Amino acid sequence: DMFDLPFEEIAPLIGRSSTAARQLASRARRRVKGQPTVSDADLARQRELLDAFVAAAREGDFEALLAVLDPDVVLRADAGTLRPGVSRILRGAEAVARGALGFSRGAPHARPVLVNGAAGLVVMPRGRPVAVGGVTIRNGKIVAIDILADPERLRQLDLTFLTD
Repeated sequence: DMFDLPFEEIAPLIGRSSTAARQLASRARRRVKGQPTVSDADLARQRELLDAFVAAAREGDFEALLAVLDPDVVLRADAGTLRPGVSRILRGAEAVARGALGFSRGAPHARPVLVNGAAGLVVMPRGRPVAVGGVTIRNGKIVAIDILADPERLRQLDLTFLTD
């Protein structure tokens, strides 16, 4: 938006179609305006999918991870300025599933929480949050995973824990 370029020119720069570039820009505008991406599933269904994701990661079950992820899922991890090498974006079910297999170490310390009104997780080894993750669900699949691992921002969180 800042440079007022048509999406047909932006799309090749980001490796997406012009339609996908338009959708990404729309999501970005909502985020900048503070409007969270909304899941289309109720909280119970969100928990089901999130629990299945965590169980598959814990067990190292690649196929089960693929079963709950949308083929075009995007994972965004923000570790903040103190740990810039940890921040990353993964695109596609296979890349996100491979990344999730590394989560098996943190899975035993994961507790369900609300993240922007949707189901999420906080990883709390030794009782201190080291990461918070939220998911966006559409058509029964996880389409986005947003992880915050910035120690400065984590200290400011007021978490709402979900009960089983």
